[in-house]
Amino acid sequence: MSEQNRLSVFKTYKLYVGGKFPRSESGRVYEVSDSKGQWLANAPQSSRKDARDAVVAARKAFGGWSGATAYNRGQVLYRVAEMLEGRRDQFVREVAAAEGLSKSKAAAVVDAAIDRWVWYAGWTDKIGQIVGGANPVAGPYLNLSTPEPTGVVAVLAPQKSSFLGLVSVLAPVIATGNTAVVVASADAPLPALSLGEVLATSDVPGGVVNILSGVTAELAAPLAAHQDVNAIDLTGADAALAKELEIAAADNLKRVLRPSVARHAPVDPDGGGDPADWTASPGTHRLTAFLETKTVWHPTGALGASGSSY
Repeated sequence: MSEQNRLSVFKTYKLYVGGKFPRSESGRVYEVSDSKGQWLANAPQSSRKDARDAVVAARKAFGGWSGATAYNRGQVLYRVAEMLEGRRDQFVREVAAAEGLSKSKAAAVVDAAIDRWVWYAGWTDKIGQIVGGANPVAGPYLNLSTPEPTGVVAVLAPQKSSFLGLVSVLAPVIATGNTAVVVASADAPLPALSLGEVLATSDVPGGVVNILSGVTAELAAPLAAHQDVNAIDLTGADAALAKELEIAAADNLKRVLRPSVARHAPVDPDGGGDPADWTASPGTHRLTAFLETKTVWHPTGALGASGSSY
C-alpha cells in the first residue's frame, strides 16, 4: 500500500493512575491544540472521582516506595531517565508542538529535562546526609535527626513548561520517597501523559506517580481539601487559585509549597505560577520541601563526676 493511501493512526491519550491507563471516569475529553491553534489530540478531562482514585492509588503505593532503600529509589529513577532517552524524539515533537518551539530548541529542553531527572536520581541517597545528622545534647543522650517523606503529594504542574517544568516539580517529590498525584498543564498535557507511558514501562511501582489531565482548578480543589493528601505544590496555580487552595489545605495541616517560595527565577508576567526560566539551577529546596524530620533520643548512661558511664 502506498503512503498516499495509508490512513494515519491517531494516538489516544489516557490518564495514568495506579500503574494503569484508565479513561476519565466521566468519559469526557477536550481538544488539545498546538501553539498555532491546530488540533493535536483529544486528552481525557479528569473528574473529581479520578482525583480521588489517584489519591487512593498513591496512598497504597506509599508504604512500599517510602520503605525502599534510598539507593534503590535512585536506581529506579535512573532507569526512567534511560527510558526517556530512548523516546527522546517523541518528546521533542510533543514539546515543540506544545510550546511553539523549533525542533532544536525543543531538543534542548528535552535534554535538560532528562539531565534534571538524572540529577534528582543522584540525590536519593545523599539528601539524608545534608539535612540529617547527630545533634549535640547536654546530657547522657545520643540525639539523631533523619528526614522522612511526607506522604501523598498533590503536584500542580507548570502551565507553560510542559516537560522541563513538569520534571522539575515531580522528580524531587518521588526521589525523597513520597508518592504523587500530578495535575498536568491544562493546555499542554501531552508530554505529561506520555511520561506516564514511560513510567509504566520502567521500574517505578504503580501508584507512585499518578497523572491527571483536565481543568487545573477543577482537579486542584478536591486534592487540596482531601484528608489523605499530605502536601500540595501550587506551582501551576495562579495567584487567586493558590490562595483558595491554601485555605482548603489548612484543614488537615497540609504542607504547602507556594509559588512565591518555589521560584528561584523572575516571575512570568503572564501569570500561571510559572517562573520565567526553568533552566536555572534547581538547588535542593524542592527535595527538602516535602520531608519531615524524625528525631530519636538514645540514652547513653549516667553522667557522673568522672564523665559518661556506659
